[in-house]
Amino acid sequence: MRLDKYLKTARLIKRRTVANEACDTQRVSVNGREAKASYQVKVGDIIEIAIGSRSLKVKVLSVPEHVSKQEASLLYSEITE
Repeated sequence: MRLDKYLKTARLIKRRTVANEACDTQRVSVNGREAKASYQVKVGDIIEIAIGSRSLKVKVLSVPEHVSKQEASLLYSEITE
């Protein structure tokens, strides 16, 4: 699944266009590298998102095509440092 679609499906970012813009402006990195929206997300990837002064780091646990709103938080685990 594309990175921008995953961010929207997992409800980490509200809209896919916003996720695409975040990738284009280099605010999203995967496994320590800046990632494009077309990056293919895999289980085990570490995604870091910088939005404003806030930074969010998550580990990908699952990559399904469709998921309900209640199950969206099961797609990743948040990493705290």
